[in-house]
Amino acid sequence: MVWAICQRLNYGYFATMDVPDIARQVETVFFGLDQQIAAFQAATSLHCRWGCGKCCFKADLEATVLEFLPFALYLHGNDQAWTWLEKIRNEGSGLCPILNPTQPGAGLCSQYQHRGLICRLFGYSARLNKYREKELVTCTVIKTEQAEAFQRAEDQIEKELAIPVMSDFYLQLHAIEPNLAREFLPIRQAIAAALEIVLHYFSYRESREGGI
Repeated sequence: MVWAICQRLNYGYFATMDVPDIARQVETVFFGLDQQIAAFQAATSLHCRWGCGKCCFKADLEATVLEFLPFALYLHGNDQAWTWLEKIRNEGSGLCPILNPTQPGAGLCSQYQHRGLICRLFGYSARLNKYREKELVTCTVIKTEQAEAFQRAEDQIEKELAIPVMSDFYLQLHAIEPNLAREFLPIRQAIAAALEIVLHYFSYRESREGGI
């Protein structure tokens, strides 16, 4: 069910959270990750093909609610939270609602600065295999079109080139707010749940200030 997390934890729990502070902590993790990815790209020359967006069209993309609290907070600050929530509820597509196929560049992402963790990690991060060795996680396009650079990157990783490790960043988010970071949902549901949390958070405070 779309609002499973909200229903299970109840809205009273979210009303007591400091949502803006939690969102700032998430943004701090994202900022650190973006810096590490930029350094990795500079060292390897790996890059996404301009305007590709192939990975954005996967209908089974999943994310945690926590990843999209900054985006939901941004939308609320621009009086767009309800509009986006209704859009997600009413559209039947399984694709990410941030995806804009008519927008060239930046992976066709209409809110690139607010993209989720997997969107930041994929292509320029590593997973740990059963031997605790780092394996580069990237797409077929990069592997085939930048084959030499890809092979050099793998060789450099074996020689301890710094690369973000996916599990490390999911653990960092989990440490911020475990209840919003432990469950993975289809990306549309994760964004919608983040919007509901932010809307309820401010509605609760407005009602208290108004003496209701």
